[in-house]
Amino acid sequence: MNKKQKMIKLTAKRTKARKNKHTAPTVKKYISKSDRAKMLAQEEAEAALKTTVEQNDGAETQNK
Repeated sequence: MNKKQKMIKLTAKRTKARKNKHTAPTVKKYISKSDRAKMLAQEEAEAALKTTVEQNDGAETQNK
């Protein structure tokens, strides 16, 4: 392999390595304990509302 080919191969390898290093950051934003508690309470409220609506729909179909 001559010098020019060797340099091209080396620069291509370096470019590929540089490109592979850049991935999207996976650092998540900090969520305080109180915010987590609020989110959990909201999810539980939505789940309870959903089950209530489903039960009401089931009761209406049985009454008809």
